[in-house]
Amino acid sequence: MSHTEIIEKVNLFLVEEFEVEQDAITPDAILKDTLGLDSLDYIDLVVVIENNFGFKVKPEDFVGISTFQDFYEYIASRVGEKEAV
Repeated sequence: MSHTEIIEKVNLFLVEEFEVEQDAITPDAILKDTLGLDSLDYIDLVVVIENNFGFKVKPEDFVGISTFQDFYEYIASRVGEKEAV
């Protein structure tokens, strides 16, 4: 899966699941603020990631993820690990 495909897939499920405008999702936007995430929303986000990309997410994985670009890079690295196996 290419980086562009990952970004498109992520943006699609964020718009659908978190009812955020597509225009609000930019690489440098703050993930938590843009999506209005609280602690329960993070659980929903983890479930959506696991369902869409097929890997398990640990809470500590979100340490250091601030922007959408960070989020895309995290998913791309995990998808790359999964595809390498």
